[in-house]
Amino acid sequence: MNFNIPLAATLVMALTLVVSASYGQEKENYKIGPGDLLSIHVFGEEDLSLSEVRISGSGAISFPLLGEINVMGMTSKELEDHLTKLLIDGYLKKPEVTVSILQYRMFYVHGEVKKPGGYSYVDGLTVQKGIALAGGFTERASESKINLIREDNPDEEQKSVDLNTKVKPGDIIIVGESLF
Repeated sequence: MNFNIPLAATLVMALTLVVSASYGQEKENYKIGPGDLLSIHVFGEEDLSLSEVRISGSGAISFPLLGEINVMGMTSKELEDHLTKLLIDGYLKKPEVTVSILQYRMFYVHGEVKKPGGYSYVDGLTVQKGIALAGGFTERASESKINLIREDNPDEEQKSVDLNTKVKPGDIIIVGESLF
């Protein structure tokens, strides 16, 4: 088989850009919530920078000079813009704020798994990987009776999913029992 090296390299780069763009867009749209660990840096203002701040159960953080700020449901970019606006209002002339997510909130696995409970979310998590983190299926588990409750839509009924379904922070995976 005779491959055109520049063509193959171009295809690999194009695929990488497509995957990176969709991954970047997913991270851009990520909504901050209770349990997330953030880093907030205000350029040139070390006293206003927070190397680590965990979002409280009510969705708030305590920020120097500004006090309690509700950040629940904001993206990193929205939080940067919000803090910039608050700091301009009487504190700094041109604040440059950067928000990074250091650790996502947990996801949960219940039902017929060996170690049900909460686990730290990592990028690229699928139902199969989540179940593996929970010790795998029990001998009574049904690999076809797996449901998911999305944190961003808890009122929605549990939906049946397969092992390749992507999991998000705060989601709940429920593994059902096999009849035989």
